[in-house]
Amino acid sequence: MNLKILSIVGARPQLVKLAPIAAALTAEGHRHVIVHTGQHYDADLSDVFFTGLGIPDPDVHLGVGSGSHGVQTGAVMAALDPVLEAERPDWVLVYGDTNSTLAGAVSAVKQHLPVAHLEAGLRSFNRRMPEEHNRVLTDHAADLLLAPTDEAMRHLAAEGLADRAVRTGDVMVDVCLRVRDGVLADGSTPPALPEGIDPAEPYLVATLHRAENTDDADRLAMLVDALACLPVQVALLAHPRLLSRAETHGIKLERGAVRAGRPLPYAGMVAAVLGSQGVVTDSGGLQKEAFLLARPCTTLRTETEWPETLENGWNELIADPGALGEARWTAIATRPAPDAARGTPYGDGRAAEAVAAILAERARR
Repeated sequence: MNLKILSIVGARPQLVKLAPIAAALTAEGHRHVIVHTGQHYDADLSDVFFTGLGIPDPDVHLGVGSGSHGVQTGAVMAALDPVLEAERPDWVLVYGDTNSTLAGAVSAVKQHLPVAHLEAGLRSFNRRMPEEHNRVLTDHAADLLLAPTDEAMRHLAAEGLADRAVRTGDVMVDVCLRVRDGVLADGSTPPALPEGIDPAEPYLVATLHRAENTDDADRLAMLVDALACLPVQVALLAHPRLLSRAETHGIKLERGAVRAGRPLPYAGMVAAVLGSQGVVTDSGGLQKEAFLLARPCTTLRTETEWPETLENGWNELIADPGALGEARWTAIATRPAPDAARGTPYGDGRAAEAVAAILAERARR
């Protein structure tokens, strides 16, 4: 049964997830319509992923750009309505936890189109995070919940959604392992790190972008101070939100151990993490990628959507490094990789094939 499946994406993590899904749907002969909302319109966060991961060009680009959560979500919904009305797909597939995710789900259900949510069931239980609102509301609106882990399945069951949920594994594993193998096979090329970072010496990869870490000037200053005081090089891959907030707050990013550079294409990011001593981040995706790439991660938050990464010390949650004291903070951020095995809580790298099969099986006849 050949289907028409419409994917709605708009942010870097969604584009990474889109890559194996697009390949799996094409392999099964389905027609795949890609709608890019333009939520992340910076080329470093969008266009480069289409070329770097071999994703087909979007069929529709809505170009909504930035704005407050309400403005951005509303703009995506308004722009999507005529697209969905014209396409009438067998499935609308939404990804992750962004404003584009929620807007796509709401637009589709209003037109009585079946919605599947990829990466369903993740919970941080922090209701101050906009991503948490988007996850919960999308899961309760969607017809099919494609859960990456056993823990995600438990969350959905606790919310009365078990009958809509299927555990598929995590499509991020598919792409991360494939790209890792390619990077390792081409080991002669050093990672594209910010200017001033010597890849032959130990370094950490760092990212900061979440509103709770960047909107408050005092908190952002504390986090940058914590990175700057570390005794190893810190390659800060600076998200546009971080650059904007740092400029607004008058905070200098490049000082001490820190050298700032642009976000990297996905293969470049994988190469940077593989070459690193570890990762310091507030990104959900990068926590998991560090885990998959066997690098210790320190997460600058009070919670994680990926609790499996916390097993055996692969990931540690440090919300306030400034309160630890420099010696303790340094010991955590620069710790070696644990000796313990990581297991395969996120699947075997064939999640996209499972998703394609489930969409065909569950399609309305």
